[in-house]
Amino acid sequence: MAMVIWVLLVYLLVVSVSAATQMKVTNNPADELVAVLNANRTAHKSSSLYDNPGLACIALQYIKAYKGDCGAVGGPDAKKPADSEFVEAFAPNCGIQVSTLSPITGRLLGCETKYVHAAEAFSNILIESSKSLDILYNKNHTEVGAAVSGSDGGSPYFWCVLFSGGKTNSSFVAEGGVVKITRPGCFSGADDECSGAYDWSRSSSVWACFTTALIAMGFAFGL
Repeated sequence: MAMVIWVLLVYLLVVSVSAATQMKVTNNPADELVAVLNANRTAHKSSSLYDNPGLACIALQYIKAYKGDCGAVGGPDAKKPADSEFVEAFAPNCGIQVSTLSPITGRLLGCETKYVHAAEAFSNILIESSKSLDILYNKNHTEVGAAVSGSDGGSPYFWCVLFSGGKTNSSFVAEGGVVKITRPGCFSGADDECSGAYDWSRSSSVWACFTTALIAMGFAFGL
């Protein structure tokens, strides 16, 4: 009987640790946001947009320019970074060749105090009016870049999508062909898994299970 209990508890521990390990790093939420956006465009008979990692990194720098000020996004106090910041700060921070910067043809920006997943962020935060839909379906867009970031790794959370009409593979080009990865935050098209969407509630339940298993082992074997 003791051997059966031992096997069951070891199995529970392995499952708990495995699940917790898998949850530490999530798929990139910015990539997921672009996937939702493109699916929405194609369903509306609009073309799918090229996910440009250089433009996406610029979107992350765009978020960081707000310095965690959620109140500056939308409403009467809405602000946006100066155009000069693209050349002076955003491009250098991403390792983007300034000569390859293309005009931004639209932006979607949102901020919330709690983290939500890409589909919900898209429908409930970024697409909030007919103007947002006009931006989404604009035929002048050829490429897109998305970014997601918390402030200092936590609340509030920002979602940003930038659109451009630049030529694929010749706009927002990085020095050496590799866009700089910066943290905190995630940006799309970088082939980078990002833990910016770490779900602490799910993780907590896993570690609660793990702890319970340890306690049970202690009682079963008099530890």
